[in-house]
Amino acid sequence: MADDQRLFFLLQRAAHQLRVTGDRRCLAAAGITTAQLGALFTVRDRPGLTQRELAAELGQRESAVTAMIGRLVDGGLIAKRPHPRQHRAVVLELTDAGARALTRAQPEINHVNAELRALVGDSDYARTAAALRKLAGWGL
Repeated sequence: MADDQRLFFLLQRAAHQLRVTGDRRCLAAAGITTAQLGALFTVRDRPGLTQRELAAELGQRESAVTAMIGRLVDGGLIAKRPHPRQHRAVVLELTDAGARALTRAQPEINHVNAELRALVGDSDYARTAAALRKLAGWGL
């Protein structure tokens, strides 16, 4: 099979490269990784969400999200408070420091998105994004 037809392999390589580059840039700009950035955006956009809901939203195991939330709480970027109706659950809230981290990361996110747009071309950007959204939910 020709190299350009090994889509699964190419997607894995591209995802790895994006994660490594994104982590380097986000750490330099805001002191957070791309995974943490995704968690912060989700907590910001869905106030009062639980760790279980965050794990589902991010498509990760709850144990992995629990560890990440622990680091974000320790870093002062997220706060936990008791859930108003579920005795054992906690809700997550973005702190002011978390909001500042998102603000510091935004120019780098914009820069990466501009680079990706230039890479795939304006005419294919929306189609590529739509296909990736489909792939992100594939097999669920």
